[in-house]
Amino acid sequence: MGVMDGWVADAYDVCGDDLVRFATGLVGPSDAADVVSAVLVRVLGNSAGRVVVDGRAYLFRAVLNEARMHHRSTMRRRAREARVAARDSVEDRPGLRPDVLAAVGALSVRQRAVIVLHYWGDLDDRAVGQLLGISAGSVRRHLARAHERLGRSISRD
Repeated sequence: MGVMDGWVADAYDVCGDDLVRFATGLVGPSDAADVVSAVLVRVLGNSAGRVVVDGRAYLFRAVLNEARMHHRSTMRRRAREARVAARDSVEDRPGLRPDVLAAVGALSVRQRAVIVLHYWGDLDDRAVGQLLGISAGSVRRHLARAHERLGRSISRD
């Protein structure tokens, strides 16, 4: 362990739990440990020749900066996901009726999966069955039941 590694280890031993609590307040409990770990990796990787007077304060500022980067990264990822979701949204596609979408949404998860893969995915019974781990006969049975439920649901509207 080098000179810088020593101060990092000492500072972390003294304030490691406080750093995690601080990070939890900034980014939430699910990402706090990752933020602190990223700080430690970054500090240990860039510690050559750096003189630090107050290691505790240095690590707290580093956690704050890492939390800011994490937040920006998360916001960019969410914006990308929202753009893709909006672009690929089933509801926005022309020719789809809201009543049909609502009726499909009321099907069981298995029936919905079969409908989506068969009609929107343009897969045959065998291919749908392989993806879902069921037989082609089960796919046909789920399709038939889904057609029946959809027919009843849409005819009521």
